[in-house]
Amino acid sequence: MYKRIMVGIDESFMTSKVLDTAIELAKSSGASLIICHAVDETIFANRQMEMMLPNSVGKSEYRMRLGAQGFLGKAADTARAAGVEVEIKLIESEVKHVSDMLADAAAEWKADLIVAGTHGRRGMERYFIGSVAERLVRKAETSLLLVRGE
Repeated sequence: MYKRIMVGIDESFMTSKVLDTAIELAKSSGASLIICHAVDETIFANRQMEMMLPNSVGKSEYRMRLGAQGFLGKAADTARAAGVEVEIKLIESEVKHVSDMLADAAAEWKADLIVAGTHGRRGMERYFIGSVAERLVRKAETSLLLVRGE
């Protein structure tokens, strides 16, 4: 069925549900799994922000990367404990939206399925925050499984 599954995770309440779904799919189909986390650095691309907080931007970027690496490592440990072959990938960009980064990573890795969560936001919250899942549906060139929030 699927041979290369990419799962995109963040540090939200959805993470364990999305990761567990991807692990189960990988186990049942004997697929390889790559766990990706996209760091949205668009806020740091704003040079005015860097000028206002000259000593904080670099430290914040470093902390984000360090935290993401630890987060990805724990997710990989969970997959390995379940008997799944796994890689991790930290994706970052100062110009691309998270959905673009995930779609590009899936194409580069030649994934045949992307697993991602949807928070189920509605109304003003969705308008201001946007939807990575919705944008992935439009941009990804491979099959996509959306795991719904509680």
